[in-house]
Amino acid sequence: MRGQFPAEQAAGGRFVRQQDAFRGWVSADGSSGYPLESGRYHLYVSWACPWAHRTILARRLMGLDAAVGMTAVDPVRDERGWAFRDGPDISRDPVNDFAFLGEAYLATDPDYRARVTVPVLWDIPAGRIASNSDDDILRMFGTVFRPLGSGDAPDLYPEPYRAEIDSLNYWLYDRVNDGVYRAGFATRQESYEEAAWRLFAALDALEGRLADRKFLIADWPVETDWRLFTTLIRFDPVYHGHFKCNLRRIADYPHLHRYMRDLYHVPGVADTVKFDQIKRHYYYTHVEINPTRIVPIGPAQEL
Repeated sequence: MRGQFPAEQAAGGRFVRQQDAFRGWVSADGSSGYPLESGRYHLYVSWACPWAHRTILARRLMGLDAAVGMTAVDPVRDERGWAFRDGPDISRDPVNDFAFLGEAYLATDPDYRARVTVPVLWDIPAGRIASNSDDDILRMFGTVFRPLGSGDAPDLYPEPYRAEIDSLNYWLYDRVNDGVYRAGFATRQESYEEAAWRLFAALDALEGRLADRKFLIADWPVETDWRLFTTLIRFDPVYHGHFKCNLRRIADYPHLHRYMRDLYHVPGVADTVKFDQIKRHYYYTHVEINPTRIVPIGPAQEL
């Protein structure tokens, strides 16, 4: 997960996210060095991570389950990083027999010393990471990988809306997707308040935007909707309390709450939301925020 590490603390107690290290691009003609082939790539994810969740959703929605394999790591991450273990909805690594995801990073770059993150798109025959950018993997699954998916897959990046999608994606990342982390991992009061107020101003704006439309941009959920969904679905169970984003809940926003529920009930989506893993990851892994590692029993949610 793109989470908290000391290197990501900037002056003034602000949280600054680490940049993605590997950004290979799969191309239909293979000119990028990463050819489009069914079975060539394997997706390493965590069900707990909102950034990885985006790619899980795209894989499911586009019907790529048979074309791109997937393995989920243990949601509880310790000082050794993300680990492959047997358990409910997680498993050992069937591709490389790695014990830890960090081994994939070192196999790609033996000098890699930054934080190990999910998702990872692994190029099996090349024996290396093609991409660890959730933005790129989401976009590739919705566009380049489309010929390998189902014939009735949705258009996640429709041509007429691309400029609006790109613009709103950026705004959502800055204010909401990363905003909850900027609030939760701030180490000074003023930095926390700055991030939290910006976050709720953005949620207020989204509530207004959804007052007279079902989805953010088009008549169906596009890439931007799913980028927002993975934050919204974690908000009340985790970010509201754990990250101190407690001015309001998503349940307190009638239009945002309806929107989140509509997306949750899109066929196949509910199966990708693992609340137990989400809560265990955040409340158990972030000991600097929750040193007792007590996982709360709530909230009760209407989905």
